[in-house]
Amino acid sequence: QVHLVESGGGSVQVGGSLRLSCAASVVSGYTNCMGWFRQAPGKAREGIAYIDTDGDTTYADSVKDRFTISRDSAKKLLYLKMDSLKSEEKAIYYCAIATRCYTSLTNPLRDYSYDTWGQGTQVTVSS
Repeated sequence: QVHLVESGGGSVQVGGSLRLSCAASVVSGYTNCMGWFRQAPGKAREGIAYIDTDGDTTYADSVKDRFTISRDSAKKLLYLKMDSLKSEEKAIYYCAIATRCYTSLTNPLRDYSYDTWGQGTQVTVSS
């Protein structure tokens, strides 16, 4: 059983940066297949970044070259560095883990690939 808690959200101006963190409290089932999602008001949840056991990453086209996913496996921390933020990226950001993943996920940006989610952290981008 894994419990995830996000932090680091807040308000930032267009073009600014934020770094989100996700801390995992683990009883069992921790893996290194983790992702970040976001959900804007009135929109479906969107997968934006993923990192697997080997450290390979996948990004949505909308965030590629601006967002960076990373982790500290020893501390069970997942990060998302977001640069050049846009106003339309105001959303609740969630981290997620696939507790049955052994090496990598086939569809890492699809929410059905994950079974455990954090409660989310709000990011607001203002002009």
